[in-house]
Amino acid sequence: MKICRTKAEMRDTVRDWRAQRETVGLVPTMGYLHEGHLGLVRMARENADRTVASIFVNPTQFGANEDLDTYPRDEARDLKLLEQEGVDAVFLPGVEEMYRPGKPAYVDVPELSGILQGALRPGHFRGVSTVVTKLFNIVTPDLAVFGEKDYQQLTLIRQMVRDLDMPLEILGHPTVREADGLAMSSRNVRLQPAHRQEAVALNEALDKAVLAAKARPTIEDLETVVKSRLEGSPSATVESIDIRDADTLEELTGTLDSRAVVLLAVRYATILLIDQRVVAPDF
Repeated sequence: MKICRTKAEMRDTVRDWRAQRETVGLVPTMGYLHEGHLGLVRMARENADRTVASIFVNPTQFGANEDLDTYPRDEARDLKLLEQEGVDAVFLPGVEEMYRPGKPAYVDVPELSGILQGALRPGHFRGVSTVVTKLFNIVTPDLAVFGEKDYQQLTLIRQMVRDLDMPLEILGHPTVREADGLAMSSRNVRLQPAHRQEAVALNEALDKAVLAAKARPTIEDLETVVKSRLEGSPSATVESIDIRDADTLEELTGTLDSRAVVLLAVRYATILLIDQRVVAPDF
């Protein structure tokens, strides 16, 4: 497994693969890998000849009061896991390698970056779309894999690729969960033990939403079903419950009569957890 810490090294590596007419799959990560990330790696390996994983804690997607400095990192462990999964190369740049000093150009998808999680975290998705564009330009993959847990991010990246005519395919991987249903996240290790036990409320609330949706409830009633379960978690601060069109993230009103996605953002102390589930009425 080749470790590339500069853009030049990464481009040279991909150039050699291209000379052999090999396809390239990219898995962008911020490190501190868990089984969810490894599922993305496996999907990339199944769909491309060569697999690149990137590890970069991107400062431009963190707000002033967010957890950039405390975001968990373990480079040696991450590299060992990726090597075990058969990754061909890891792109592991520093901040100085990725961003020049001063005020750099950025990429934005305004239709999607300012709503939902984007409204709670101003500037977050501009940072995401910019760094993902840079990774695409550096690695030039034929495909890239992202998790469905970050549903808004996946939707935004798909629109960005489509609107900017980027020549690659975006694959979404189903959310990987712990044995008790909590969506895997690098932030889970920072939950207090009592909060970790309570956090199963997110998955259980989404399970209830799946069942309730079958009966064609109103959007308001479906939200009430979700909220009632989350309110049973005494330590939870519900930042948002949003029910949107599953494809466009447009707002829905009235009776549920099509596929929708239920998006949750719940905070335990300082740790923000997100989760999602696509629901649909019985047709």
